[in-house]
Amino acid sequence: MQPLFIVLEGIDKAGKTTQAEGLKQYLINQGDSAIISSEPTEGVIGQLIRNAMQNEIFLMKNKAKFDQQMAYLFAADRHYHLYNEVDGVYKLIQQDDCHVIATRYYFSSLAYNSNNQEEFNFVYGLNQRFPNPDLVVYLDIPLEIALSRLENAVYKEVYETKDKLQQVKDNYDKIFQSYDGQILTIDGNNSIEQIQQEIITYLEKQFS
Repeated sequence: MQPLFIVLEGIDKAGKTTQAEGLKQYLINQGDSAIISSEPTEGVIGQLIRNAMQNEIFLMKNKAKFDQQMAYLFAADRHYHLYNEVDGVYKLIQQDDCHVIATRYYFSSLAYNSNNQEEFNFVYGLNQRFPNPDLVVYLDIPLEIALSRLENAVYKEVYETKDKLQQVKDNYDKIFQSYDGQILTIDGNNSIEQIQQEIITYLEKQFS
Protein backbone atom coordinates (compact mmCIF):
# COMPACT_ATOMS: atom_id res chain seq x y z
CA MET A 1 0.00 0.00 0.00
CA GLN A 2 1.40 3.40 -0.98
CA PRO A 3 2.05 5.79 1.94
CA LEU A 4 -1.22 7.49 2.86
CA PHE A 5 -2.30 10.58 4.77
CA ILE A 6 -5.38 9.44 6.72
CA VAL A 7 -7.44 11.79 8.89
CA LEU A 8 -9.92 10.77 11.57
CA GLU A 9 -12.61 13.33 12.38
CA GLY A 10 -15.56 13.55 14.75
CA ILE A 11 -16.83 15.43 17.78
CA ASP A 12 -15.09 15.02 21.12
CA LYS A 13 -15.06 11.44 22.43
CA ALA A 14 -16.04 9.95 19.08
CA GLY A 15 -13.20 7.42 19.38
CA LYS A 16 -10.63 9.00 17.06
CA THR A 17 -7.59 8.25 19.23
CA THR A 18 -8.61 4.63 19.80
CA GLN A 19 -9.15 4.02 16.09
CA ALA A 20 -5.94 5.82 15.15
CA GLU A 21 -3.97 3.50 17.44
CA GLY A 22 -5.72 0.43 16.02
CA LEU A 23 -5.12 1.53 12.44
CA LYS A 24 -1.46 2.27 13.12
CA GLN A 25 -0.97 -1.21 14.58
CA TYR A 26 -2.75 -2.84 11.64
CA LEU A 27 -0.51 -1.07 9.12
CA ILE A 28 2.63 -1.99 11.07
CA ASN A 29 1.46 -5.61 11.20
CA GLN A 30 1.21 -5.49 7.40
CA GLY A 31 4.89 -4.58 7.25
CA ASP A 32 4.38 -0.86 6.61
CA SER A 33 5.67 2.12 8.56
CA ALA A 34 2.96 4.19 10.25
CA ILE A 35 2.84 7.08 12.70
CA ILE A 36 0.14 9.07 14.47
CA SER A 37 0.64 12.81 13.96
CA SER A 38 -2.23 14.76 15.45
CA GLU A 39 -3.40 18.35 15.67
CA PRO A 40 -2.67 20.49 17.51
CA THR A 41 0.99 19.53 17.16
CA GLU A 42 3.68 19.45 19.81
CA GLY A 43 5.24 22.56 18.27
CA VAL A 44 5.25 26.02 19.84
CA ILE A 45 1.94 27.09 18.32
CA GLY A 46 0.36 23.73 19.09
CA GLN A 47 1.30 24.06 22.75
CA LEU A 48 -0.25 27.53 22.85
CA ILE A 49 -3.47 26.08 21.42
CA ARG A 50 -3.53 23.28 24.00
CA ASN A 51 -3.12 25.76 26.84
CA ALA A 52 -5.91 27.94 25.49
CA MET A 53 -8.24 24.98 25.03
CA GLN A 54 -7.75 23.90 28.64
CA ASN A 55 -8.41 27.40 29.98
CA GLU A 56 -4.83 27.73 31.20
CA ILE A 57 -4.52 31.01 29.31
CA PHE A 58 -7.20 33.34 28.00
CA LEU A 59 -6.62 34.67 24.52
CA MET A 60 -10.00 36.39 24.21
CA LYS A 61 -13.02 36.55 26.52
CA ASN A 62 -15.37 37.29 23.62
CA LYS A 63 -16.39 33.87 22.24
CA ALA A 64 -16.59 34.94 18.59
CA LYS A 65 -13.18 36.59 18.73
CA PHE A 66 -11.78 33.58 20.60
CA ASP A 67 -12.97 31.27 17.80
CA GLN A 68 -11.46 33.60 15.21
CA GLN A 69 -8.11 33.72 16.96
CA MET A 70 -8.11 29.94 17.38
CA ALA A 71 -8.78 29.58 13.66
CA TYR A 72 -5.69 31.67 12.90
CA LEU A 73 -3.58 29.65 15.34
CA PHE A 74 -4.78 26.29 14.04
CA ALA A 75 -4.04 27.34 10.46
CA ALA A 76 -0.49 28.33 11.41
CA ASP A 77 0.00 25.10 13.37
CA ARG A 78 -1.44 23.12 10.46
CA HIS A 79 1.11 24.59 8.07
CA TYR A 80 3.84 23.48 10.47
CA HIS A 81 2.18 20.06 10.79
CA LEU A 82 2.24 19.50 7.04
CA TYR A 83 5.47 21.08 5.95
CA ASN A 84 8.07 21.18 8.73
CA GLU A 85 11.24 19.39 7.66
CA VAL A 86 11.70 17.24 10.77
CA ASP A 87 8.43 15.35 11.19
CA GLY A 88 6.01 17.11 8.85
CA VAL A 89 3.33 15.01 7.17
CA TYR A 90 4.83 15.30 3.69
CA LYS A 91 8.37 14.69 4.85
CA LEU A 92 7.19 11.46 6.51
CA ILE A 93 5.24 10.33 3.46
CA GLN A 94 7.63 11.31 0.69
CA GLN A 95 11.03 10.77 2.31
CA ASP A 96 10.36 8.19 5.02
CA ASP A 97 7.76 6.12 3.09
CA CYS A 98 5.49 6.23 6.12
CA HIS A 99 1.71 6.31 6.53
CA VAL A 100 0.55 9.33 8.56
CA ILE A 101 -2.61 9.08 10.66
CA ALA A 102 -3.96 12.34 12.06
CA THR A 103 -6.74 12.87 14.56
CA ARG A 104 -8.18 16.18 13.31
CA TYR A 105 -7.30 18.33 10.32
CA TYR A 106 -8.80 21.44 8.70
CA PHE A 107 -12.30 19.93 8.93
CA SER A 108 -12.10 20.44 12.70
CA SER A 109 -11.38 24.13 12.27
CA LEU A 110 -14.43 24.48 10.03
CA ALA A 111 -16.57 22.57 12.53
CA TYR A 112 -15.35 24.12 15.79
CA ASN A 113 -14.49 27.70 14.83
CA SER A 114 -17.60 28.57 12.80
CA ASN A 115 -20.82 29.83 14.36
CA ASN A 116 -22.47 31.12 11.17
CA GLN A 117 -21.95 31.22 7.41
CA GLU A 118 -19.77 34.33 7.52
CA GLU A 119 -17.42 32.72 10.05
CA PHE A 120 -17.45 29.47 8.05
CA ASN A 121 -16.32 31.39 4.97
CA PHE A 122 -13.57 33.07 7.00
CA VAL A 123 -12.21 29.76 8.34
CA TYR A 124 -12.51 28.17 4.92
CA GLY A 125 -10.40 30.98 3.49
CA LEU A 126 -7.64 30.33 6.01
CA ASN A 127 -7.55 26.64 5.10
CA GLN A 128 -8.39 26.47 1.41
CA ARG A 129 -4.78 26.00 0.29
CA PHE A 130 -4.22 22.95 2.49
CA PRO A 131 -4.43 19.71 0.47
CA ASN A 132 -7.08 17.10 1.11
CA PRO A 133 -5.89 13.92 2.81
CA ASP A 134 -5.97 10.62 0.96
CA LEU A 135 -8.84 9.51 3.19
CA VAL A 136 -11.10 11.04 5.84
CA VAL A 137 -12.72 8.68 8.33
CA TYR A 138 -15.65 10.44 9.99
CA LEU A 139 -16.78 8.81 13.22
CA ASP A 140 -20.37 9.94 13.62
CA ILE A 141 -21.76 9.50 17.14
CA PRO A 142 -24.93 10.81 18.82
CA LEU A 143 -24.40 13.90 20.96
CA GLU A 144 -25.72 12.08 24.03
CA ILE A 145 -23.00 9.42 23.75
CA ALA A 146 -20.27 12.05 23.49
CA LEU A 147 -21.61 13.91 26.55
CA SER A 148 -21.80 10.73 28.62
CA ARG A 149 -18.18 9.90 27.78
CA LEU A 150 -17.11 13.43 28.66
CA GLU A 151 -18.49 13.02 32.17
CA ASN A 152 -15.48 10.83 32.98
CA ALA A 153 -12.90 13.08 31.33
CA VAL A 154 -10.03 14.21 33.54
CA TYR A 155 -9.69 17.53 31.71
CA LYS A 156 -12.54 19.51 30.18
CA GLU A 157 -11.81 21.80 27.25
CA VAL A 158 -13.58 25.03 26.37
CA TYR A 159 -15.58 23.51 23.49
CA GLU A 160 -16.87 20.50 25.44
CA THR A 161 -20.37 21.75 26.19
CA LYS A 162 -23.71 20.45 24.96
CA ASP A 163 -24.63 23.52 22.90
CA LYS A 164 -21.19 23.81 21.31
CA LEU A 165 -20.93 20.12 20.42
CA GLN A 166 -24.39 20.16 18.86
CA GLN A 167 -23.28 23.05 16.69
CA VAL A 168 -20.05 21.22 15.83
CA LYS A 169 -21.96 18.08 14.87
CA ASP A 170 -24.25 20.13 12.62
CA ASN A 171 -21.20 21.72 11.01
CA TYR A 172 -19.61 18.32 10.37
CA ASP A 173 -22.80 17.12 8.68
CA LYS A 174 -22.73 20.19 6.44
CA ILE A 175 -19.04 19.84 5.62
CA PHE A 176 -19.15 16.19 4.65
CA GLN A 177 -22.37 16.43 2.64
CA SER A 178 -20.49 18.58 0.11
CA TYR A 179 -16.94 17.21 0.52
CA ASP A 180 -15.63 15.84 -2.77
CA GLY A 181 -12.62 13.95 -1.42
CA GLN A 182 -12.34 10.34 -0.33
CA ILE A 183 -14.44 9.84 2.80
CA LEU A 184 -15.66 6.92 4.90
CA THR A 185 -18.48 7.72 7.34
CA ILE A 186 -18.88 5.21 10.17
CA ASP A 187 -21.45 4.83 12.93
CA GLY A 188 -19.26 5.60 15.93
CA ASN A 189 -21.75 3.85 18.20
CA ASN A 190 -20.58 0.48 16.89
CA SER A 191 -18.01 -1.55 18.81
CA ILE A 192 -14.32 -0.67 18.59
CA GLU A 193 -13.70 -3.91 16.70
CA GLN A 194 -16.51 -3.30 14.21
CA ILE A 195 -15.28 0.19 13.43
CA GLN A 196 -11.70 -0.96 13.01
CA GLN A 197 -12.76 -3.71 10.61
CA GLU A 198 -14.80 -1.24 8.54
CA ILE A 199 -11.75 1.00 8.17
CA ILE A 200 -9.44 -1.88 7.26
CA THR A 201 -11.90 -3.30 4.71
CA TYR A 202 -12.26 0.11 3.06
CA LEU A 203 -8.49 0.63 2.92
CA GLU A 204 -7.87 -2.77 1.39
CA LYS A 205 -10.57 -2.20 -1.22
CA GLN A 206 -9.60 1.36 -2.19
CA PHE A 207 -5.82 1.48 -1.82
CA SER A 208 -4.33 -2.02 -2.14
